[in-house]
Amino acid sequence: MAETGPFRSPASAVQISARLLCWSLAAAMITAAVDASLGPRAGWWGVAWLLPWWLFGATALAWTVLRAREKTDPPTPPGCARSDWEQAA
Repeated sequence: MAETGPFRSPASAVQISARLLCWSLAAAMITAAVDASLGPRAGWWGVAWLLPWWLFGATALAWTVLRAREKTDPPTPPGCARSDWEQAA
C-alpha cells in the first residue's frame, strides 16, 4: 500500500492511471461528439479535439505496463489479510 501523508494518496499508481484512463476516454468521446454534431470551425479545435485521444493512448499504455508489473509482484504472505477488491483483481 502507498505511504500516507499530506501529499500522498492511498490509491496505487495502477488505480490512478486507471482513473485517468477512464476520464481521458470520456473527454475524448465528448470532444468527438461535439466535433460530429456541431462541427466547430475554430482554429484551435483541431488540437483540442486530438489532445484527449493522445492522452487516452498514453494512459492506456501506462496502465497496461503498471498493471502487468503489479501482476508480476510476488503474492502476499498467507498470514496477510487481503480485501475482497484486491482478491477480485
